[in-house]
Amino acid sequence: MLLAPVGPIKEVVVMRQRAFYKRASARLAFFRNGALLLLAAAATLQTPEAALAGPWRANEGNTPGWALMTPEERVEHQATVREFTSYDACRSYQIAHHRLMEERAQQRGLPPPGGGHDFCARLRPTRGSGPE
Repeated sequence: MLLAPVGPIKEVVVMRQRAFYKRASARLAFFRNGALLLLAAAATLQTPEAALAGPWRANEGNTPGWALMTPEERVEHQATVREFTSYDACRSYQIAHHRLMEERAQQRGLPPPGGGHDFCARLRPTRGSGPE
């Protein structure tokens, strides 16, 4: 039969037990926090790049006529593009804007801008989404 420690020995045993549980608790917290961090990192890696970047922003990489616009026109263009809710209205604006940029390029002796992001594509009706 084992006897429980008494006196100064008991105090040492109790101190060691407390230290053991404190270390164990700290390790558990470390692993728990590490697991949460790992889950957050995995979720971030699976989030589409567009969602991380925020709303669409016009820039010289996705707006071929960027260099042909003033800074004020760029801001106005970006705001106008974001406000469209109708594909037809967006497409009309896009065609008119492209014509304007082609005219400016011709006036400056530059090749007409081409390519770029179809900013109206997000408004294009999908099959089965309209009235039948």
